[in-house]
Amino acid sequence: MNEVIFIAFTLFLISLNLVAFRLGKTYMFILIAIYSVIMNIFVTKQFTLFGLEVTGGNALYGAIFLLTDLLSEHFSKKDALRSVAAGFLSVLVFVVATQVLLAFTPNEYDFAQESITTLFSVTPRILIGSLIAYAIAQTIDVYLYDKIRKFTKEKYIFLRNNGSTLVSQLIDSIIFTAVGLTTFTSLGLEGIIDASIFWQVTLATYAIKVVVALIDTPFIYLSYKIKK
Repeated sequence: MNEVIFIAFTLFLISLNLVAFRLGKTYMFILIAIYSVIMNIFVTKQFTLFGLEVTGGNALYGAIFLLTDLLSEHFSKKDALRSVAAGFLSVLVFVVATQVLLAFTPNEYDFAQESITTLFSVTPRILIGSLIAYAIAQTIDVYLYDKIRKFTKEKYIFLRNNGSTLVSQLIDSIIFTAVGLTTFTSLGLEGIIDASIFWQVTLATYAIKVVVALIDTPFIYLSYKIKK
């Protein structure tokens, strides 16, 4: 059942991307900011997907990569990089705002403190890992997309779409797992997973991102059909 929900949700997000694309790049920027914030909430949910233990943010993260690819394809590399900055700033504001909210002492009428604490009291390492991985992976995706496009003389859309995404998603998975999650006793860093299963967790996360990347490929071709 999880697999059906995941694929249906992924298709919904990708379709929403095309609606935003049709409306214009401003709507794409807004959608990237929204996805970026929601993604950092969904990552707290864990479940099994295709036999792998994953978090809930993978579909949203894949949808963001498709949006930056669409911006690179139909607008410019500069626009794609600006969207990465917009997503990064939205996550930064979200992180700061939630931590400030937690800092307030609740009064006797409050009923949400415990739930808010459970949802938003993530460790600084996870927050830092998320921000670093996002900024680096998204920037690499934009530059690699542009390089492949020029190298192939604007042929083979599937190659630049999947090539840039698969490389950058792997980098993202490695950085986030290392910086945000893994215990490195030699460095005095405590995390939520042991270093012995670092690659197991990284590759499981990456495998789901590959699925999302393959699902969104036909949609970047479809974008030419609905382009204004």
